[in-house]
Amino acid sequence: MQQLLAIVVGASFAAGLNVYATTLTLGLLAQAHALQLPPALHAVQTWPVIAASGALFTLEFVADKIPVFDLLWNALHTFVRVPVAAMLSYGATQHLSPVAQIAAAALGGLIALASHSGKTAIRAAVTPSPEPFSNMALSFSEDVAAVSLTWFATRHPVIAAIIVIIALVLIVFAIRWVVRSLKRLFSRARARFQGDKRRSDWVNE
Repeated sequence: MQQLLAIVVGASFAAGLNVYATTLTLGLLAQAHALQLPPALHAVQTWPVIAASGALFTLEFVADKIPVFDLLWNALHTFVRVPVAAMLSYGATQHLSPVAQIAAAALGGLIALASHSGKTAIRAAVTPSPEPFSNMALSFSEDVAAVSLTWFATRHPVIAAIIVIIALVLIVFAIRWVVRSLKRLFSRARARFQGDKRRSDWVNE
């Protein structure tokens, strides 16, 4: 039970970063007999689903590295990453009671939402950078993290869960820092706009 919960935690966090990389990794691991998925998730290891996950992962690999467009992409994927993580968590715990399954689905969805929110917040802070390389490097590191964490959660679930807990704590601080930074930025922009407007009114008078 503890190992299963740990895998759910790790995979859900990875899905919040890149859901297609997560499902692709789970499917390939199952096909290679390195992971035994429960019957409810057998569809993940079928070649059509693996092919679709691979195609969508390729699309996201490109789209997620385009400044500004990546913010729209990530906003839309709030409605993909969180529900898929919840469904994976629900399917992974099919041998448990219905109440436990619902609890696992809620936990998976919340963890995916947290990692997705942290990713989006950090992107919002990095996107204004005039050069695109920092955004591309950040996106690439997220792709690597999603694949690596999914694989690691199937091999060392408890350690993966501990890593996720630490990452969630860091995300809370990161989101607070981003929100404060954006507030300061908007305050300065508003003050500058009001100052320019006063000078313009004074000149017109």
